[in-house]
Amino acid sequence: MNEQTLSRRLERVAAHVPVGARLADIGSDHGYLPVALMRRGAIEAAVAGEMALTPFRSAERTVRENDLGEQITVRLADGLMAIEPEDAITAISLCGMGGETIRDILDAGKARLSGRERLILQPNGGEQPLRQWLMDNGYRILCEEVLRENRFDYEIIVAERGGPVRYTAEELYFGPLHLQTRCPAFIGKWQHRLRHKQQTLHHFGRARHGVCEHKVQDLVRQVRWITDVLA
Repeated sequence: MNEQTLSRRLERVAAHVPVGARLADIGSDHGYLPVALMRRGAIEAAVAGEMALTPFRSAERTVRENDLGEQITVRLADGLMAIEPEDAITAISLCGMGGETIRDILDAGKARLSGRERLILQPNGGEQPLRQWLMDNGYRILCEEVLRENRFDYEIIVAERGGPVRYTAEELYFGPLHLQTRCPAFIGKWQHRLRHKQQTLHHFGRARHGVCEHKVQDLVRQVRWITDVLA
């Protein structure tokens, strides 16, 4: 993968960035996503934010080698602290980290959000608490995708602020739009998850002692939900 050939996962993220957007790519790593979008003429400007020095320098190098220093600003900053008001950001991408981490970044940086940005989020697990944060903060989920790459199931969640929204516990767990479409990739993901959770329950049953009953009941409920969705 490079700034010319994105991974399938990042290509799907790129597809949800509005044409002409001013993008903040937080946790940009090598800066491939904003550079690729800028090379395609798909966005107007970008900020590539990194909190670690090594990927920050990698992003700087990618931007410099593509002669995009005037269009893409690379900043060493923690989360949304990379965004300044004058950036006039209209889309924010956070990819390749846990859903809880993405949630914490959004929550810690709420003061940097205008509420008019599109959020394009690609969590590696932890989708449920991320959806909970979106609901609690008035963000409506516009699109959800599941894709499988290198034997892992990845989710993409696109959201915009749109006033009060309520999702059920099952919708927060599976994704409200996933429950409507139930695409093959979604079914495949939850078939795999069901097998894993059933195995865990079996191990709990054999252990008998030292397993928290609340944890067992929570897992039983999840297995029931998944079984119903797959039925």
